[in-house]
Amino acid sequence: MTDVLDMQMDSIDPRARRDHGGGLDGAMRLFGGARSEWIDLSTGINPHPYPIGDLAHSDWTELPDHGTFEALVAAARSFWSVPEGAAILPAPGASALIARIPALAPAGTVEITPPTYNEHAAAFSAHGWSVQSTGPAEARVLVHPNNPDGRLWTATDASAPLTAIDESFCDVTPDASLIRLAGRPGTVVLKSFGKFWGLAGLRLGFAIARPEIIARLNDLTGPWAVSGPALRIGTQALLDHGWAEQIRTRLAADAARLDSLLTAKGAELSGGTTLFRLYRVEDAAAWQSRLARAHIWSRVFPYSDHFLRLGLPPARGWDRLESAL
Repeated sequence: MTDVLDMQMDSIDPRARRDHGGGLDGAMRLFGGARSEWIDLSTGINPHPYPIGDLAHSDWTELPDHGTFEALVAAARSFWSVPEGAAILPAPGASALIARIPALAPAGTVEITPPTYNEHAAAFSAHGWSVQSTGPAEARVLVHPNNPDGRLWTATDASAPLTAIDESFCDVTPDASLIRLAGRPGTVVLKSFGKFWGLAGLRLGFAIARPEIIARLNDLTGPWAVSGPALRIGTQALLDHGWAEQIRTRLAADAARLDSLLTAKGAELSGGTTLFRLYRVEDAAAWQSRLARAHIWSRVFPYSDHFLRLGLPPARGWDRLESAL
């Protein structure tokens, strides 16, 4: 990764602005246009979402029952090949779990290697933890693959007494998953449904860990945390292994197409996954403004003047992106 070294920080300041992708409302205030006119490439959400089937009337009108919940858990266990010693907790998005993981142990020091997804540092800081970029520490966060550079970690990196392995983007590279570690004491593997299946608005995520950890997280999230529609759609999608295989092939092709387009315009590939690509450019803010004038929103970072991150365009967006560049 060409720009990782100059992006390293001696420590992580959790008080720094918690920047994220999205935020089209702000982009529209600056560059005009209606929401329907914009293409949002600032996130890593699959632009080819899983097709939502018919929902039962009861999915909307009744509290979810135990059987529907257990059906989702069974589908998740099969899809991710969850080890026998681990339990699964569905939740209203991975972010809801990230916010609660620091409460699993007494506050101490947590190692989070920058650059990475900043909600982890913010969550640990909010629970009184001291956040540092190198070990040793009582806790460690591994975003796997890392956001934004796509770095992959190994089992030897998951050595802290409390280790959170955030696999929100790992479904594009299932062979790299560290799910086998979910049965270890103190290890929590996180999965995000919205990114790979392209249904971020559904708000569905999973924690996978030993039963005592899952029981504690369940107490912290409370009853009926996942909506009936999310339970139904999540179960259908996780059972559809064929769709997952096909979409991985399509995402890989789209990522290669995006690399070809951007590098031809002078950008240098610096990492990513097949859901988002990270490029080094001379002036990231200028690139973002140029795209925004064509109502295409991209991602830049407060810690680098050179990194531009793009998600994959929808089918209708390729010609517009090329014209904007």
